[in-house]
Amino acid sequence: MSEYREAVQLLYGRVVTPAGICDDGVLAIHGENIAYAGIVSELPNELKQAASEVIQQPDGYILPGFVDIHVHGGNGEDFMDASKEVLDKITSFHSSQGTTTMLATTMTAPKAAIDHVLREVDDYRKQGMPYTKLAGVHLEGPFISPKWPGAQNPEHIVHANIDWLEEWASTYPELVRQVTLAPEREGALKAISWLRDHGIVAALGHTDATYEEVETAVEAGLSHGVHTFNAMTGLHHRKPGVVGAMLGDDRLSCEIIADGIHVHPAAMQILARMKPRENLILITDAMSATGMPDGEYTLGDLPVVVENGIATLKDNRDSLAGSTLTMIRGFQMLVRKVGLSIEQASEAASTNPARKIGIADCTGSLESGKLADVLLLSSDLELQGVWIQGQRKH
Repeated sequence: MSEYREAVQLLYGRVVTPAGICDDGVLAIHGENIAYAGIVSELPNELKQAASEVIQQPDGYILPGFVDIHVHGGNGEDFMDASKEVLDKITSFHSSQGTTTMLATTMTAPKAAIDHVLREVDDYRKQGMPYTKLAGVHLEGPFISPKWPGAQNPEHIVHANIDWLEEWASTYPELVRQVTLAPEREGALKAISWLRDHGIVAALGHTDATYEEVETAVEAGLSHGVHTFNAMTGLHHRKPGVVGAMLGDDRLSCEIIADGIHVHPAAMQILARMKPRENLILITDAMSATGMPDGEYTLGDLPVVVENGIATLKDNRDSLAGSTLTMIRGFQMLVRKVGLSIEQASEAASTNPARKIGIADCTGSLESGKLADVLLLSSDLELQGVWIQGQRKH
């Protein structure tokens, strides 16, 4: 009798594994998990015999599902307005764009508003998640710099508060996965050390720090930077700034919004060449208008205008306000315009973010035993299929 009591799905194509691309490859899905990922000739006979569904796309690519650790909303909804209905709408849309795991990302807001998001996301995770899985929450602010608010409301900016962090961590264990702050601000270094000691990613962003202040923060436990090049001090040959530290310090991983709007493709190429390949992370920074027509929306509590897919603050049209990017479009940009290989782009979109937030043991790469979070792409990188924990969603 076969050990495979549940249906087995076989996907034939070019399988992107940690060891490289298997051109004559196959992926076997058994229940929620990957049972095999590799070359066809080594597929166990038991899996062949147990197969109930076979998909053949020999010229297509089979990839791990995308992991977006910086995303504010989509499908007309914002994580700051979290409820079951809102979370369903956001995650259903992003699952259709290849994102199988994400962090619900907050804005700089009053503590009560952040408390609300944490409570709703925690409840949602306990009820079971039908679409993209929420691996936790990314707190972007409120511990940022008033000099670089971007599309964050400066009225709600405060100094780092360890009491708040301790309350959130004790009330919702392992829910907060990442906190973005300005490392030069009062109390930030102590908060960074606290985050490191509690297994939470300490990230810089919306910051006026000098190069030296960033390096001091790295020694304290800072390990990541959000939306590289945006809302931070730039690179100057006498003042390297935040960008200089992010480019030059291999202890820092770097997010990139690969929409061609926030960052020019040439700057993305420079970043990709400077960083070890495991330290480049694709994000969307998507806001509520993602997947929606041009018009007026909000990001947190600030009004936003979207024209030609570009989101800016209504009261300051020079300030970008998140993006309308999806992970599949960002992945395509990295390959088509930036020149990354399929393997490098897959690492940036899946493997690296999963490792960063501590979930690489279960997702982020195609390996036997991991969750079957899987994408099927055509030969020209168009999305053809999405599986989340073994269930085909799109």
